[in-house]
Amino acid sequence: MTPQLNNHLSWLWQVLMSNNMKDEISLVVVTISLIFVLAIILSYSSKLSNRAPPLPPGPRSLPILGYLPFLRRGQAHVQITDMARTYGPIFKVWMGTKLYIAVNTPELAKEVVRDHGEIFANRFAPIAASLTTYGGQDVVWSDNTPTWRKLRKLLVHEVLSNKNLEASRSFRRDEVRKTIKNVYRKMGTAVNLNEIAFLIEANVLTRMVWENSSDSPSGVEFRMVVSKILEIIGRPNVSDFIPGLAWLDLQGIERDITREIKNLDRIFTSIIDDRIKSNSEKRDVAVGHDHEAEKKDFLQILLEIKDQKADATSMDITNVDIKALLTDIMIAGTDTSTSLIEWTMAMIMQNHNIMVRVQEELTQIVGPNNIVEESHIPKLKYLDATIKETLRLHPVFSLIPRSSSQTCIVGGYTIPKGCIVILNAWGIHRDPRYWHNPLDFNPERFLAHDGMNKYDFKGNNLKFIPFGSGRRLCPGVPLAEKMQTYILASLLHSFEWSLPKGEEHDFSDTFGIMLKKRKPLIAIPSQRLPNVNLYM
Repeated sequence: MTPQLNNHLSWLWQVLMSNNMKDEISLVVVTISLIFVLAIILSYSSKLSNRAPPLPPGPRSLPILGYLPFLRRGQAHVQITDMARTYGPIFKVWMGTKLYIAVNTPELAKEVVRDHGEIFANRFAPIAASLTTYGGQDVVWSDNTPTWRKLRKLLVHEVLSNKNLEASRSFRRDEVRKTIKNVYRKMGTAVNLNEIAFLIEANVLTRMVWENSSDSPSGVEFRMVVSKILEIIGRPNVSDFIPGLAWLDLQGIERDITREIKNLDRIFTSIIDDRIKSNSEKRDVAVGHDHEAEKKDFLQILLEIKDQKADATSMDITNVDIKALLTDIMIAGTDTSTSLIEWTMAMIMQNHNIMVRVQEELTQIVGPNNIVEESHIPKLKYLDATIKETLRLHPVFSLIPRSSSQTCIVGGYTIPKGCIVILNAWGIHRDPRYWHNPLDFNPERFLAHDGMNKYDFKGNNLKFIPFGSGRRLCPGVPLAEKMQTYILASLLHSFEWSLPKGEEHDFSDTFGIMLKKRKPLIAIPSQRLPNVNLYM
Protein backbone atom coordinates (compact mmCIF):
# COMPACT_ATOMS: atom_id res chain seq x y z
CA MET A 1 0.00 0.00 0.00
CA THR A 2 1.39 3.43 -0.98
CA PRO A 3 2.01 6.26 1.55
CA GLN A 4 -0.64 8.33 -0.23
CA LEU A 5 -3.31 5.66 0.40
CA ASN A 6 -2.21 5.33 4.03
CA ASN A 7 -2.62 9.09 4.52
CA HIS A 8 -6.05 9.01 2.88
CA LEU A 9 -7.29 6.20 5.15
CA SER A 10 -5.83 7.90 8.24
CA TRP A 11 -7.63 11.15 7.42
CA LEU A 12 -10.91 9.28 6.83
CA TRP A 13 -10.63 7.50 10.19
CA GLN A 14 -10.05 10.78 11.99
CA VAL A 15 -13.19 12.18 10.38
CA LEU A 16 -15.16 9.16 11.55
CA MET A 17 -13.87 9.50 15.14
CA SER A 18 -14.46 13.25 15.34
CA ASN A 19 -18.14 12.95 14.44
CA ASN A 20 -20.67 10.79 16.14
CA MET A 21 -22.08 9.66 12.83
CA LYS A 22 -25.54 9.94 14.14
CA ASP A 23 -26.65 11.39 10.87
CA GLU A 24 -27.55 8.67 8.34
CA ILE A 25 -26.50 10.92 5.47
CA SER A 26 -23.04 11.19 6.93
CA LEU A 27 -22.91 7.40 7.23
CA VAL A 28 -23.76 6.99 3.56
CA VAL A 29 -21.06 9.48 2.56
CA VAL A 30 -18.43 7.68 4.62
CA THR A 31 -19.48 4.30 3.22
CA ILE A 32 -19.13 5.57 -0.34
CA SER A 33 -15.73 7.02 0.53
CA LEU A 34 -14.58 3.66 1.93
CA ILE A 35 -15.75 1.87 -1.22
CA PHE A 36 -13.91 4.44 -3.35
CA VAL A 37 -10.67 3.98 -1.38
CA LEU A 38 -10.91 0.19 -1.55
CA ALA A 39 -11.48 0.39 -5.31
CA ILE A 40 -8.30 2.44 -5.66
CA ILE A 41 -6.37 -0.11 -3.60
CA LEU A 42 -7.67 -3.04 -5.66
CA SER A 43 -6.98 -1.25 -8.94
CA TYR A 44 -3.43 -0.46 -7.90
CA SER A 45 -2.81 -4.04 -6.77
CA SER A 46 -4.19 -5.36 -10.07
CA LYS A 47 -1.86 -3.14 -12.05
CA LEU A 48 1.09 -4.38 -10.03
CA SER A 49 0.14 -8.04 -10.61
CA ASN A 50 -0.54 -7.54 -14.34
CA ARG A 51 2.58 -5.55 -15.12
CA ALA A 52 4.66 -7.43 -17.72
CA PRO A 53 8.16 -8.63 -16.79
CA PRO A 54 10.95 -6.31 -17.92
CA LEU A 55 13.09 -6.69 -21.02
CA PRO A 56 16.30 -8.68 -20.53
CA PRO A 57 19.30 -6.74 -19.20
CA GLY A 58 21.87 -5.33 -21.58
CA PRO A 59 24.29 -2.51 -22.28
CA ARG A 60 23.19 1.12 -22.51
CA SER A 61 22.46 2.19 -26.06
CA LEU A 62 22.14 5.50 -27.88
CA PRO A 63 18.78 6.47 -29.38
CA ILE A 64 18.49 5.33 -33.02
CA LEU A 65 22.18 4.38 -33.24
CA GLY A 66 22.02 1.58 -30.68
CA TYR A 67 25.03 -0.04 -29.02
CA LEU A 68 27.92 1.44 -30.99
CA PRO A 69 30.73 -0.83 -29.72
CA PHE A 70 28.83 -3.83 -31.12
CA LEU A 71 28.33 -2.19 -34.50
CA ARG A 72 32.00 -1.20 -34.74
CA ARG A 73 33.51 -4.57 -33.98
CA GLY A 74 33.56 -7.81 -35.98
CA GLN A 75 33.56 -11.36 -34.63
CA ALA A 76 29.99 -11.02 -33.35
CA HIS A 77 29.94 -14.65 -32.11
CA VAL A 78 32.88 -13.94 -29.80
CA GLN A 79 31.51 -10.61 -28.60
CA ILE A 80 28.05 -12.00 -27.79
CA THR A 81 29.63 -14.83 -25.78
CA ASP A 82 31.77 -12.31 -23.87
CA MET A 83 28.74 -10.10 -23.18
CA ALA A 84 26.84 -13.09 -21.75
CA ARG A 85 29.43 -13.26 -18.97
CA THR A 86 28.50 -9.69 -18.02
CA TYR A 87 24.75 -9.55 -18.59
CA GLY A 88 23.71 -13.16 -18.06
CA PRO A 89 22.36 -16.07 -20.14
CA ILE A 90 19.78 -13.87 -21.88
CA PHE A 91 20.41 -10.23 -22.71
CA LYS A 92 19.37 -7.53 -25.14
CA VAL A 93 21.42 -5.29 -27.39
CA TRP A 94 20.12 -2.55 -29.64
CA MET A 95 21.67 -2.42 -33.10
CA GLY A 96 20.30 0.75 -34.59
CA THR A 97 16.53 0.61 -34.04
CA LYS A 98 16.49 -3.20 -34.10
CA LEU A 99 16.26 -5.05 -30.79
CA TYR A 100 18.35 -8.24 -30.60
CA ILE A 101 17.92 -10.79 -27.81
CA ALA A 102 20.81 -13.23 -27.31
CA VAL A 103 20.03 -16.66 -25.85
CA ASN A 104 23.13 -18.39 -24.50
CA THR A 105 22.05 -21.62 -22.72
CA PRO A 106 20.35 -24.88 -23.81
CA GLU A 107 17.60 -24.34 -21.24
CA LEU A 108 16.63 -20.98 -22.73
CA ALA A 109 17.07 -22.33 -26.27
CA LYS A 110 14.46 -24.97 -25.38
CA GLU A 111 11.96 -22.23 -24.51
CA VAL A 112 12.57 -20.64 -27.91
CA VAL A 113 12.57 -23.64 -30.26
CA ARG A 114 10.17 -25.96 -28.42
CA ASP A 115 8.02 -24.26 -25.79
CA HIS A 116 7.42 -21.25 -28.07
CA GLY A 117 8.42 -22.85 -31.35
CA GLU A 118 5.50 -21.42 -33.31
CA ILE A 119 6.19 -17.87 -32.10
CA PHE A 120 9.87 -18.04 -33.04
CA ALA A 121 9.44 -19.73 -36.43
CA ASN A 122 9.96 -16.47 -38.35
CA ARG A 123 13.19 -15.21 -39.89
CA PHE A 124 14.70 -11.76 -40.18
CA ALA A 125 16.04 -11.42 -43.74
CA PRO A 126 18.81 -8.85 -44.31
CA ILE A 127 18.07 -6.59 -47.25
CA ALA A 128 20.65 -8.34 -49.49
CA ALA A 129 19.19 -11.78 -48.70
CA SER A 130 15.70 -10.54 -49.54
CA LEU A 131 16.90 -9.24 -52.92
CA THR A 132 18.68 -12.51 -53.66
CA THR A 133 15.70 -14.74 -52.89
CA TYR A 134 12.98 -13.03 -54.91
CA GLY A 135 11.74 -11.03 -51.95
CA GLY A 136 12.23 -13.84 -49.42
CA GLN A 137 10.09 -16.38 -51.31
CA ASP A 138 12.39 -19.24 -50.38
CA VAL A 139 12.79 -21.72 -47.51
CA VAL A 140 15.81 -20.19 -45.77
CA TRP A 141 14.68 -16.57 -45.32
CA SER A 142 10.89 -16.63 -45.55
CA ASP A 143 8.71 -16.12 -42.47
CA ASN A 144 6.51 -18.92 -41.14
CA THR A 145 3.77 -18.46 -43.73
CA PRO A 146 1.57 -20.98 -45.59
CA THR A 147 3.85 -20.50 -48.62
CA TRP A 148 6.94 -21.24 -46.56
CA ARG A 149 5.38 -24.38 -45.08
CA LYS A 150 4.39 -25.48 -48.58
CA LEU A 151 7.89 -25.00 -49.98
CA ARG A 152 9.61 -26.62 -47.01
CA LYS A 153 7.31 -29.64 -47.25
CA LEU A 154 8.05 -29.83 -50.96
CA LEU A 155 11.80 -29.64 -50.38
CA VAL A 156 11.86 -32.20 -47.56
CA HIS A 157 9.35 -34.76 -48.85
CA GLU A 158 9.71 -34.49 -52.61
CA VAL A 159 13.30 -33.39 -53.16
CA LEU A 160 15.36 -34.52 -50.15
CA SER A 161 13.46 -37.71 -49.35
CA ASN A 162 15.40 -40.90 -48.57
CA LYS A 163 14.15 -42.37 -51.85
CA ASN A 164 15.51 -39.51 -53.95
CA LEU A 165 18.79 -39.33 -52.03
CA GLU A 166 19.29 -43.03 -52.58
CA ALA A 167 18.50 -42.66 -56.28
CA SER A 168 21.28 -40.06 -56.61
CA ARG A 169 23.93 -42.21 -54.93
CA SER A 170 25.70 -42.85 -58.26
CA PHE A 171 26.13 -39.08 -58.79
CA ARG A 172 27.98 -38.72 -55.51
CA ARG A 173 30.14 -41.77 -56.23
CA ASP A 174 31.07 -40.56 -59.73
CA GLU A 175 32.05 -37.07 -58.58
CA VAL A 176 34.07 -38.27 -55.59
CA ARG A 177 35.93 -40.82 -57.73
CA LYS A 178 36.62 -38.12 -60.35
CA THR A 179 38.03 -35.87 -57.63
CA ILE A 180 40.29 -38.59 -56.20
CA LYS A 181 41.65 -39.14 -59.71
CA ASN A 182 42.32 -35.40 -60.17
CA VAL A 183 44.01 -35.06 -56.77
CA TYR A 184 46.19 -38.10 -57.55
CA ARG A 185 47.53 -36.27 -60.60
CA LYS A 186 48.51 -33.32 -58.38
CA MET A 187 50.27 -35.34 -55.64
CA GLY A 188 53.31 -33.58 -54.26
CA THR A 189 51.95 -30.14 -55.11
CA ALA A 190 49.83 -27.78 -53.02
CA VAL A 191 46.06 -27.98 -53.57
CA ASN A 192 43.23 -25.80 -52.26
CA LEU A 193 40.92 -28.04 -50.24
CA ASN A 194 38.15 -25.43 -50.22
CA GLU A 195 38.04 -25.47 -54.03
CA ILE A 196 38.17 -29.27 -54.14
CA ALA A 197 35.25 -29.66 -51.72
CA PHE A 198 33.17 -26.94 -53.41
CA LEU A 199 33.52 -28.44 -56.88
CA ILE A 200 32.46 -31.88 -55.64
CA GLU A 201 29.41 -30.42 -53.89
CA ALA A 202 28.46 -28.21 -56.84
CA ASN A 203 28.84 -31.00 -59.40
CA VAL A 204 26.82 -33.45 -57.31
CA LEU A 205 24.03 -30.95 -56.69
CA THR A 206 23.78 -29.86 -60.32
CA ARG A 207 23.47 -33.50 -61.37
CA MET A 208 20.84 -34.14 -58.70
CA VAL A 209 18.88 -31.01 -59.56
CA TRP A 210 19.09 -30.77 -63.34
CA GLU A 211 21.03 -33.81 -64.59
CA ASN A 212 19.04 -34.03 -67.83
CA SER A 213 19.46 -30.37 -68.85
CA SER A 214 21.66 -29.35 -71.76
CA ASP A 215 22.49 -25.86 -70.39
CA SER A 216 24.42 -26.08 -67.12
CA PRO A 217 27.08 -23.78 -65.62
CA SER A 218 30.60 -24.98 -65.00
CA GLY A 219 31.62 -25.63 -61.41
CA VAL A 220 34.14 -22.76 -61.52
CA GLU A 221 31.56 -20.32 -62.92
CA PHE A 222 29.00 -21.33 -60.31
CA ARG A 223 31.52 -21.08 -57.48
CA MET A 224 32.31 -17.49 -58.41
CA VAL A 225 28.62 -16.52 -58.46
CA VAL A 226 27.81 -18.26 -55.15
CA SER A 227 30.87 -16.88 -53.35
CA LYS A 228 30.05 -13.32 -54.41
CA ILE A 229 26.39 -13.61 -53.37
CA LEU A 230 27.33 -15.02 -49.94
CA GLU A 231 29.87 -12.25 -49.45
CA ILE A 232 27.25 -9.58 -50.21
CA ILE A 233 24.58 -11.19 -48.00
CA GLY A 234 27.03 -11.45 -45.11
CA ARG A 235 28.03 -7.81 -45.38
CA PRO A 236 26.17 -5.60 -42.82
CA ASN A 237 24.05 -2.80 -44.23
CA VAL A 238 22.69 0.30 -42.50
CA SER A 239 19.07 -0.59 -43.32
CA ASP A 240 19.40 -3.98 -41.62
CA PHE A 241 19.62 -2.02 -38.36
CA ILE A 242 17.73 1.18 -39.24
CA PRO A 243 15.03 0.18 -41.77
CA GLY A 244 14.06 3.81 -42.39
CA LEU A 245 17.42 4.36 -44.11
CA ALA A 246 16.94 1.61 -46.70
CA TRP A 247 17.32 4.18 -49.48
CA LEU A 248 20.96 4.65 -48.45
CA ASP A 249 21.70 0.95 -49.02
CA LEU A 250 19.58 0.05 -51.99
CA GLN A 251 21.64 1.80 -54.61
CA GLY A 252 24.92 0.30 -53.42
CA ILE A 253 23.51 -3.20 -52.82
CA GLU A 254 21.69 -3.24 -56.13
CA ARG A 255 24.88 -2.17 -57.86
CA ASP A 256 26.87 -4.98 -56.20
CA ILE A 257 24.35 -7.77 -56.18
CA THR A 258 22.18 -7.17 -59.26
CA ARG A 259 24.84 -8.56 -61.59
CA GLU A 260 25.21 -11.73 -59.49
CA ILE A 261 21.45 -12.16 -59.09
CA LYS A 262 21.00 -11.74 -62.82
CA ASN A 263 23.68 -14.36 -63.45
CA LEU A 264 21.99 -16.81 -61.10
CA ASP A 265 18.53 -16.02 -62.44
CA ARG A 266 19.79 -16.39 -66.00
CA ILE A 267 21.20 -19.83 -65.19
CA PHE A 268 18.00 -21.02 -63.52
CA THR A 269 15.64 -19.49 -66.10
CA SER A 270 17.56 -21.05 -68.98
CA ILE A 271 17.57 -24.47 -67.34
CA ILE A 272 13.85 -24.35 -66.48
CA ASP A 273 12.87 -23.13 -69.97
CA ASP A 274 15.06 -25.76 -71.59
CA ARG A 275 13.44 -28.50 -69.53
CA ILE A 276 9.88 -27.28 -70.20
CA LYS A 277 10.63 -27.27 -73.94
CA SER A 278 12.19 -30.72 -73.76
CA ASN A 279 9.20 -32.13 -71.85
CA SER A 280 6.81 -30.68 -74.43
CA GLU A 281 8.75 -32.21 -77.32
CA LYS A 282 8.79 -35.61 -75.61
CA ARG A 283 5.04 -35.52 -75.10
CA ASP A 284 4.51 -34.64 -78.75
CA VAL A 285 6.74 -37.28 -80.34
CA ALA A 286 6.74 -40.19 -77.89
CA VAL A 287 3.64 -42.31 -78.18
CA GLY A 288 3.22 -45.17 -75.76
CA HIS A 289 6.53 -44.45 -74.06
CA ASP A 290 6.52 -44.81 -70.28
CA HIS A 291 7.90 -41.49 -69.04
CA GLU A 292 7.22 -42.47 -65.47
CA ALA A 293 9.92 -45.13 -65.73
CA GLU A 294 12.56 -42.52 -66.59
CA LYS A 295 14.98 -41.39 -63.92
CA LYS A 296 13.80 -38.01 -62.64
CA ASP A 297 16.02 -35.27 -61.32
CA PHE A 298 14.81 -32.70 -58.78
CA LEU A 299 13.87 -30.15 -61.42
CA GLN A 300 11.62 -32.66 -63.18
CA ILE A 301 9.90 -33.48 -59.88
CA LEU A 302 9.27 -29.78 -59.24
CA LEU A 303 7.93 -29.11 -62.73
CA GLU A 304 5.57 -32.07 -62.55
CA ILE A 305 4.22 -30.79 -59.24
CA LYS A 306 3.76 -27.37 -60.84
CA ASP A 307 1.82 -28.93 -63.76
CA GLN A 308 -0.51 -30.69 -61.30
CA LYS A 309 -1.71 -27.41 -59.77
CA ALA A 310 -5.18 -27.89 -61.27
CA ASP A 311 -5.66 -30.76 -58.84
CA ALA A 312 -7.19 -29.47 -55.58
CA THR A 313 -5.01 -31.87 -53.57
CA SER A 314 -1.71 -30.73 -55.12
CA MET A 315 0.56 -27.84 -54.19
CA ASP A 316 0.38 -24.70 -56.31
CA ILE A 317 3.93 -23.56 -57.15
CA THR A 318 5.33 -21.14 -59.72
CA ASN A 319 8.58 -20.77 -61.63
CA VAL A 320 9.64 -18.17 -59.04
CA ASP A 321 9.06 -20.72 -56.27
CA ILE A 322 11.17 -23.23 -58.19
CA LYS A 323 14.00 -20.72 -58.70
CA ALA A 324 13.88 -19.76 -55.01
CA LEU A 325 14.19 -23.44 -54.05
CA LEU A 326 17.07 -23.93 -56.50
CA THR A 327 18.79 -20.90 -54.95
CA ASP A 328 18.53 -22.46 -51.48
CA ILE A 329 19.73 -25.88 -52.64
CA MET A 330 22.68 -24.63 -54.65
CA ILE A 331 23.92 -21.85 -52.35
CA ALA A 332 23.31 -23.40 -48.92
CA GLY A 333 24.07 -26.91 -50.15
CA THR A 334 27.49 -26.04 -51.55
CA ASP A 335 29.02 -23.49 -49.21
CA THR A 336 27.86 -24.99 -45.91
CA SER A 337 29.34 -28.44 -46.54
CA THR A 338 32.44 -26.96 -48.17
CA SER A 339 33.19 -24.89 -45.08
CA LEU A 340 32.66 -27.85 -42.76
CA ILE A 341 34.93 -30.13 -44.82
CA GLU A 342 37.67 -27.49 -44.78
CA TRP A 343 37.41 -26.97 -41.00
CA THR A 344 37.42 -30.74 -40.35
CA MET A 345 40.47 -31.38 -42.54
CA ALA A 346 42.30 -28.53 -40.80
CA MET A 347 41.51 -29.90 -37.32
CA ILE A 348 42.51 -33.45 -38.28
CA MET A 349 45.77 -32.31 -39.87
CA GLN A 350 46.70 -30.29 -36.79
CA ASN A 351 46.10 -33.28 -34.49
CA HIS A 352 48.27 -36.08 -35.89
CA ASN A 353 47.07 -38.69 -33.40
CA ILE A 354 43.47 -38.05 -34.50
CA MET A 355 44.41 -38.37 -38.17
CA VAL A 356 46.09 -41.69 -37.41
CA ARG A 357 42.99 -42.96 -35.61
CA VAL A 358 40.65 -41.80 -38.40
CA GLN A 359 42.78 -43.53 -41.01
CA GLU A 360 43.10 -46.70 -38.93
CA GLU A 361 39.31 -46.86 -38.76
CA LEU A 362 39.11 -46.40 -42.53
CA THR A 363 41.65 -49.17 -43.08
CA GLN A 364 39.66 -51.48 -40.80
CA ILE A 365 36.21 -50.69 -42.26
CA VAL A 366 37.05 -50.02 -45.92
CA GLY A 367 40.28 -51.96 -46.34
CA PRO A 368 43.61 -50.92 -47.93
CA ASN A 369 42.65 -52.46 -51.29
CA ASN A 370 39.24 -50.88 -51.58
CA ILE A 371 37.65 -47.48 -52.13
CA VAL A 372 35.19 -45.80 -49.80
CA GLU A 373 31.51 -46.40 -50.54
CA GLU A 374 28.48 -44.78 -48.94
CA SER A 375 27.63 -48.14 -47.39
CA HIS A 376 30.73 -47.72 -45.18
CA ILE A 377 29.57 -44.41 -43.70
CA PRO A 378 27.35 -45.74 -40.84
CA LYS A 379 30.30 -47.78 -39.56
CA LEU A 380 32.75 -44.86 -39.41
CA LYS A 381 31.99 -43.92 -35.82
CA TYR A 382 35.23 -42.12 -35.04
CA LEU A 383 35.10 -40.02 -38.21
CA ASP A 384 31.51 -39.11 -37.35
CA ALA A 385 32.63 -38.06 -33.86
CA THR A 386 35.46 -36.00 -35.39
CA ILE A 387 33.03 -34.15 -37.67
CA LYS A 388 30.75 -33.41 -34.72
CA GLU A 389 33.65 -32.18 -32.61
CA THR A 390 34.64 -29.86 -35.47
CA LEU A 391 31.09 -28.50 -35.63
CA ARG A 392 31.11 -28.01 -31.88
CA LEU A 393 34.16 -25.75 -32.02
CA HIS A 394 33.48 -24.23 -35.44
CA PRO A 395 29.73 -24.31 -36.06
CA VAL A 396 29.01 -23.14 -39.60
CA PHE A 397 25.88 -21.42 -38.27
CA SER A 398 27.38 -19.89 -35.12
CA LEU A 399 24.54 -17.41 -34.45
CA ILE A 400 21.11 -18.75 -35.42
CA PRO A 401 18.52 -15.96 -35.93
CA ARG A 402 14.78 -16.16 -35.24
CA SER A 403 12.13 -13.44 -35.17
CA SER A 404 9.19 -13.33 -32.77
CA SER A 405 5.69 -13.17 -34.29
CA GLN A 406 4.15 -12.05 -30.99
CA THR A 407 5.21 -10.89 -27.53
CA CYS A 408 5.99 -13.68 -25.07
CA ILE A 409 8.04 -14.51 -21.97
CA VAL A 410 11.41 -16.31 -22.14
CA GLY A 411 13.58 -16.83 -19.08
CA GLY A 412 11.30 -14.57 -17.04
CA TYR A 413 11.79 -11.62 -19.41
CA THR A 414 9.50 -10.04 -21.98
CA ILE A 415 10.47 -10.73 -25.59
CA PRO A 416 8.65 -8.15 -27.73
CA LYS A 417 6.97 -8.95 -31.03
CA GLY A 418 9.24 -8.40 -34.03
CA CYS A 419 12.57 -8.50 -32.21
CA ILE A 420 15.39 -10.76 -33.42
CA VAL A 421 16.34 -13.65 -31.15
CA ILE A 422 19.82 -15.10 -31.60
CA LEU A 423 20.60 -18.67 -30.50
CA ASN A 424 24.30 -18.47 -29.65
CA ALA A 425 25.42 -21.91 -30.82
CA TRP A 426 29.09 -20.87 -30.69
CA GLY A 427 28.81 -19.89 -27.02
CA ILE A 428 26.72 -22.92 -25.99
CA HIS A 429 29.19 -25.28 -27.69
CA ARG A 430 32.09 -23.78 -25.70
CA ASP A 431 30.40 -23.41 -22.32
CA PRO A 432 32.33 -25.31 -19.58
CA ARG A 433 29.04 -25.99 -17.77
CA TYR A 434 28.09 -28.40 -20.54
CA TRP A 435 31.45 -29.48 -22.01
CA HIS A 436 34.51 -30.77 -20.17
CA ASN A 437 37.61 -28.81 -21.25
CA PRO A 438 35.55 -27.14 -23.98
CA LEU A 439 38.46 -25.64 -25.91
CA ASP A 440 40.17 -29.02 -26.39
CA PHE A 441 39.59 -30.85 -29.68
CA ASN A 442 38.47 -34.26 -28.42
CA PRO A 443 36.24 -36.37 -30.73
CA GLU A 444 35.92 -39.07 -28.08
CA ARG A 445 33.44 -36.92 -26.15
CA PHE A 446 30.90 -37.81 -28.88
CA LEU A 447 31.50 -41.56 -28.56
CA ALA A 448 30.34 -41.81 -24.94
CA HIS A 449 26.74 -40.70 -25.41
CA ASP A 450 23.68 -42.58 -26.58
CA GLY A 451 19.94 -42.66 -26.00
CA MET A 452 18.50 -39.41 -24.62
CA ASN A 453 21.97 -37.84 -24.40
CA LYS A 454 22.88 -38.62 -27.99
CA TYR A 455 24.23 -35.75 -30.06
CA ASP A 456 22.95 -35.62 -33.63
CA PHE A 457 22.61 -33.01 -36.35
CA LYS A 458 18.86 -32.57 -35.79
CA GLY A 459 19.13 -30.44 -32.67
CA ASN A 460 17.48 -32.99 -30.37
CA ASN A 461 20.10 -32.30 -27.69
CA LEU A 462 20.14 -28.52 -27.34
CA LYS A 463 23.71 -28.49 -26.07
CA PHE A 464 24.70 -29.22 -29.69
CA ILE A 465 22.84 -27.25 -32.37
CA PRO A 466 25.18 -26.75 -35.36
CA PHE A 467 22.25 -26.74 -37.83
CA GLY A 468 19.62 -25.26 -35.53
CA SER A 469 16.62 -27.06 -34.03
CA GLY A 470 12.86 -27.17 -34.22
CA ARG A 471 10.80 -25.71 -37.06
CA ARG A 472 13.74 -23.87 -38.63
CA LEU A 473 16.16 -26.79 -38.56
CA CYS A 474 18.24 -26.79 -41.76
CA PRO A 475 16.24 -29.06 -44.14
CA GLY A 476 19.37 -30.15 -46.01
CA VAL A 477 20.87 -32.03 -43.05
CA PRO A 478 20.33 -35.56 -44.52
CA LEU A 479 22.15 -34.69 -47.75
CA ALA A 480 24.88 -32.71 -45.98
CA GLU A 481 25.50 -35.62 -43.60
CA LYS A 482 26.00 -38.03 -46.50
CA MET A 483 28.14 -35.70 -48.55
CA GLN A 484 30.51 -34.38 -45.89
CA THR A 485 31.28 -37.81 -44.44
CA TYR A 486 31.72 -39.44 -47.86
CA ILE A 487 34.06 -36.73 -49.15
CA LEU A 488 36.17 -36.61 -45.97
CA ALA A 489 36.41 -40.41 -45.76
CA SER A 490 37.52 -40.62 -49.40
CA LEU A 491 40.16 -37.88 -49.11
CA LEU A 492 41.58 -39.29 -45.86
CA HIS A 493 41.53 -42.92 -47.01
CA SER A 494 43.19 -42.21 -50.36
CA PHE A 495 45.86 -39.71 -49.31
CA GLU A 496 48.21 -38.57 -46.60
CA TRP A 497 48.01 -34.82 -46.07
CA SER A 498 50.58 -32.26 -44.93
CA LEU A 499 51.05 -28.50 -44.97
CA PRO A 500 53.48 -26.89 -47.43
CA LYS A 501 56.96 -26.45 -46.00
CA GLY A 502 57.19 -23.47 -43.67
CA GLU A 503 53.39 -23.09 -43.37
CA GLU A 504 51.53 -23.21 -40.04
CA HIS A 505 47.86 -23.88 -39.30
CA ASP A 506 45.65 -20.79 -39.21
CA PHE A 507 42.32 -21.21 -37.43
CA SER A 508 41.18 -17.59 -37.57
CA ASP A 509 37.65 -17.21 -38.87
CA THR A 510 35.55 -14.68 -40.68
CA PHE A 511 31.98 -14.01 -39.59
CA GLY A 512 29.19 -13.39 -42.09
CA ILE A 513 26.14 -15.49 -42.88
CA MET A 514 28.34 -18.47 -42.00
CA LEU A 515 31.49 -18.95 -39.94
CA LYS A 516 34.28 -19.66 -42.43
CA LYS A 517 38.04 -20.07 -42.31
CA ARG A 518 39.66 -16.74 -42.97
CA LYS A 519 42.56 -18.36 -44.82
CA PRO A 520 41.87 -21.24 -47.26
CA LEU A 521 43.38 -24.60 -46.33
CA ILE A 522 46.25 -25.38 -48.69
CA ALA A 523 47.70 -28.89 -48.31
CA ILE A 524 49.94 -31.38 -50.11
CA PRO A 525 48.53 -34.88 -50.80
CA SER A 526 50.62 -38.04 -51.11
CA GLN A 527 49.67 -41.61 -52.01
CA ARG A 528 48.38 -43.74 -49.13
CA LEU A 529 46.90 -46.84 -50.79
CA PRO A 530 49.24 -49.47 -52.27
CA ASN A 531 47.15 -50.20 -55.37
CA VAL A 532 47.54 -47.47 -58.00
CA ASN A 533 44.45 -48.73 -59.84
CA LEU A 534 42.29 -47.42 -56.98
CA TYR A 535 43.17 -43.90 -58.12
CA MET A 536 42.17 -44.46 -61.75
